[in-house]
Parts: sequence; C-alpha cells; structure tokens
Amino acid sequence: MDQVVANNRVVWEQASVKHVREYDELLEEARGDGLLFERERELLQPVLAGQPVVVHLQSGHGLDDIGLIKAGARSVIGIDYSSVAAGAAQRRARELGMACHYLVAEVPGVPVKDGCADLVYTGKGALIWMRDLDAWARDIARVLRPGGRLFVYEAHPAVPLWTWDEDEPRIRPDRSYFAESHVNDTFPGNGAREWQWNLGQIVTAITEAGLHLEALEEYAEPFWRPQDDTNAAAWSGRLPNAYALLARR
Repeated sequence: MDQVVANNRVVWEQASVKHVREYDELLEEARGDGLLFERERELLQPVLAGQPVVVHLQSGHGLDDIGLIKAGARSVIGIDYSSVAAGAAQRRARELGMACHYLVAEVPGVPVKDGCADLVYTGKGALIWMRDLDAWARDIARVLRPGGRLFVYEAHPAVPLWTWDEDEPRIRPDRSYFAESHVNDTFPGNGAREWQWNLGQIVTAITEAGLHLEALEEYAEPFWRPQDDTNAAAWSGRLPNAYALLARR
C-alpha cells in the first residue's frame, strides 16, 4: 500500500474512534429526523420515491444511511476503509432495524457487483481522500444501473483556502485553489494528506465517465462545524462552503 494512503488510513481510524466514543449520542440522533439536509431531501426526493438500492461511498458514521432509509431508500450498502467506523455504523443500523450493510474497503475498487445500485451517494468530506478522481468516477459508473443517479453533497473545493478568523474572511497564504493537495491541520483529518479537486475537475471526471450532469448548486452554509462552536467569518454567507451535484448514468 502507498505510504500516503497507509498514513491517511491510520489518521482516519484514529478519528473514527469518535464514532465509538459518542455511540449513544449518535444512536439517539439516528432515532430522530433531520439526518439529511433539507436540500438533499429536495434534490433526492424523486429518486428516493422509487425506493432505490443505494451504495454509499465513504459512509463514515452511517447516519446519512439511516436518513436515506427513512426518506425512502430500500437498502443501503455503506463502504468505508475504517473498520472502526464501519463496525459502529453496522451496530447502530442493527439496533434500529435498518436495512444497512457495511463493507470495509477502499474507494475506488468498491467490492460490489456492476450495475447493482440505483443511487450512489457520497460521504460528506469524501473527495479529499481520492487521489485518482477519474478512477473514482469510473467506479461509480460501473456500480450504477442505467438511469441510476450519483449524488454528491460536499465541502466546496474553496473551503481549504479559508481561515477560521472571526473578524473577516481571509485566504490562507499557504493554500492555493489549484494546488494538488495539502496536509490537514485540523480535526478530524489532522496530519492526513488531502487532495484538492476544483469544481471543473470534478464535473469533468463525472462526465468523462459517461454520467450526465442534472444539477450543480453552491451554498454559503458549511455542511460541518466544529463542536467548539467556531464561528468563522468565511461562513457569513459571502463565500462558497458547500455544493451539491446530481448526475444520471
């Protein structure tokens, strides 16, 4: 295994211990509603109305999977290369009687059959772990049935540029929108090497894999905030912090 990938896996396994430590809190959250963002539900409503089989790439704590089941999905296969995260997610799904099954595996190279999914959903904070975006997109096209959808809800590619200063938005002097990668210096990926993919690269990879773009939206509101209630000026509504993408096979 490549040393960068090996190091990133160690970092993610350590970060995923949080999913075990906060198991009861996450279980209680999973019992409620609001596991998907409102705009996610709106964009996915026509797909979820058909009770799709979902493959969730980089599924993390798995709360999105439970949200997808509650919103109409027939079943979800979650893929994550953290055995800690996948194990905790499987336990939660089993306790709640949800049709979710978890596999420990790398992405791309998802160990599921060709054309098995009506919907491929990605974990929030997923693309930063992809060194080969073209291989990622081809794997998605392989997994999707004809007419199936890919849905991405992610941190905007510009997010690594913003500082967490509270007084006004600033761009970090050590980051570039067009850089290949950077070392994460905050939780949960502290010490991991993250790859930077701009929107043009993401859209190009998806379309070259044979998918057709149906929606691409950008949002000022971040999809994730630190638990210490950091209130960065970059989140004031003036800068992009998240995006959603929907594409058809």
